[in-house]
Amino acid sequence: MRDLKKKPIQVYIEPQQDRALHLLSKRKGVSKAHLIREGIVRLLQDLPVEEDPALGLIGLGRSGKGDVSEHHDRYLAGRDRSRKR
Repeated sequence: MRDLKKKPIQVYIEPQQDRALHLLSKRKGVSKAHLIREGIVRLLQDLPVEEDPALGLIGLGRSGKGDVSEHHDRYLAGRDRSRKR
């Protein structure tokens, strides 16, 4: 994740949360931002599958093909060899 550009956001936390983050960051030798990003990763990993935001992408498009679920790799790679060019 270090190679990706990070998007800045602003959040408000309680003073006791800030103190706890400060102490933990000192103890672990990492920034508070790093700890917050770690917490977000854990939160998202623990999401039940049915709450995964990526599921909202299902059904957004129509390809007109009936076998996309079986041959998705071929279509995504642009190698639909069943069509004559």
